[in-house]
Amino acid sequence: MHIIHPIPMARLFTKTVAVIVAHPDDETLWAGGTILSHPSWQWFIVCLCRANDEDRSLRFYNALEILKSKGIIGDLDDGPEQKPLKENEVEQAIRKLLPAKHFDLIISHNPSGEYTRHRRHEEAGKAVIKLWNNGKISTTELWSFAYTDDDKKHYPMANENADICRTLTERIWLRKYRIITEIYGFEKNSFEAETTPRAESFWQFTDPAVAKKWLNKLMNLKI
Repeated sequence: MHIIHPIPMARLFTKTVAVIVAHPDDETLWAGGTILSHPSWQWFIVCLCRANDEDRSLRFYNALEILKSKGIIGDLDDGPEQKPLKENEVEQAIRKLLPAKHFDLIISHNPSGEYTRHRRHEEAGKAVIKLWNNGKISTTELWSFAYTDDDKKHYPMANENADICRTLTERIWLRKYRIITEIYGFEKNSFEAETTPRAESFWQFTDPAVAKKWLNKLMNLKI
């Protein structure tokens, strides 16, 4: 007799998710609550910068343990002058670090950034959309961070008009905040600690062509 074994409930609701960010702490600041709220999902976090920064890279891997995620860190230039990187350099770094597999979901930066302004955030968000549109990375859907500081008028906060906007429970937010202050070591009066959003928001795409059209619109607004 052929016996059909029941599938554990946790597996019924699991997803394979990649989070692609520029810096150690970006994964926690902009999506940490979402990661902590879905422990059954299989998370892989790609960080593009600071592999040679022993302190930041160690803190990144310590954060991954708390987030119950796997991940890897690269070493794209992140000097204080923030010179623009070539598009193919950012794209190649993502393809090198991201496992060559299909994901149910990829989450990354907004091509306009999360605040005014950080070039590496913008470059990462732009590269992810282009790679998806060109078929060089594979995902069923893409979420792009949706935050704003209204041109430095306040700390970055979730865009309530985004496709997805969820207020974190106090318990989840405190866990996220502790990663920023205790694992990454940011002082409580630092930009990072003061920012740590209590709600997380994302623009959601299931069609790479639509995401690319959105990217083009954002780029035209910058001209």
